[in-house]
Amino acid sequence: MEQQAAAVPAAPVLAAFENAKGFMPVDEGLALYDAAVRAAGLGLPLLEVGTYCGRSTVLLADAARRAGVLALTVDHHRGSEEQQPGWEYHDPKVVDPVVGRMDTLPTFRRTLHAAGLEEHVVALVGRSPQVAAVWQGPLGLVFVDGGHTDEHASGDYEGWAPKVADGGLLVIHDVFPDPADGGQAPYRIFLRALESGLFTEVSVTGSLRVLRKSAPDAGRR
Repeated sequence: MEQQAAAVPAAPVLAAFENAKGFMPVDEGLALYDAAVRAAGLGLPLLEVGTYCGRSTVLLADAARRAGVLALTVDHHRGSEEQQPGWEYHDPKVVDPVVGRMDTLPTFRRTLHAAGLEEHVVALVGRSPQVAAVWQGPLGLVFVDGGHTDEHASGDYEGWAPKVADGGLLVIHDVFPDPADGGQAPYRIFLRALESGLFTEVSVTGSLRVLRKSAPDAGRR
């Protein structure tokens, strides 16, 4: 499957991705899109953890649209640690002036509306472990791009990786083997996935890692 030509979004979809508020660079976005298109072939939903303002959701939604499945996106929309006031990635434009806290949900909805992809996405507004606890079905793809503390990254991995269907993909963002390049929590869950024996690395693009889940063999515990 890796020898096939990469799936590429149409120009309007790529433009919607680039115009959306967010942090994912284009090369990683294209790798995510290709993974999502291939995973959507399983006929199962595609899920991301960490919606923010919908930049990567645009790509998952279009991949889901192509396959006739749904994209699911999980976020409490109050911002991760590094997006709070006083931190590097804080954006005062997404602070709710009434309650004085971040609220990226309205911006996310505008992003999907501008891309014309609202009907292909289900937004699950809540904390990742709580949503994972009640989600019962298998998933074709899980994209982990939520909080970057060990607590949050581990919670995302433990909650959602077991729900990836055999042959499905686990995609992890912000994986930095060198601590000088970024936080280590996503890297540590990436290593956990490999060490589990259930996931095999498929591709590396920047800080984006794509892994495929294989069925456990009879001898694996």
